[in-house]
Amino acid sequence: MLPSLKPGLAYTLQYTVPRSKTVPFIYPENPDFTAMPEVFATGFMVALMEWSCCEAIKAHLEPGEGSLGTMIDVTHEAATPAGFTVTVDARLDSVEGRKLIFTVEAHDGHDLIGRGRHGRAVVRWDRFNERVAEKAAKSGK
Repeated sequence: MLPSLKPGLAYTLQYTVPRSKTVPFIYPENPDFTAMPEVFATGFMVALMEWSCCEAIKAHLEPGEGSLGTMIDVTHEAATPAGFTVTVDARLDSVEGRKLIFTVEAHDGHDLIGRGRHGRAVVRWDRFNERVAEKAAKSGK
């Protein structure tokens, strides 16, 4: 991590919701999901919040580093139809070693649709991939 990775970093991400990011498409194997209305799925909203956090810190990581989500505590407060543009604001609130905590908010131009906190951990991809490979090898998968 570079010394510039400090609280206060912020990023705003805009994304126009396609039909493929609505509830029926999150797990099409689940008939309960496929029967639901075509509105922006909570799981996709969470991923969009994570994306915004990743973008906020990208320029402050060393080569070979990235980040992984470790915690999510958000609400989903309003439905967003496909075609709406969602704006996510992410702000880095704390840095404790490699642990990062963000405040996130999402708005669809009409309503605040979600807000909360998100945690990420900065990792070295080579070490992370090595541990995952060891785990897979031990399990025989």
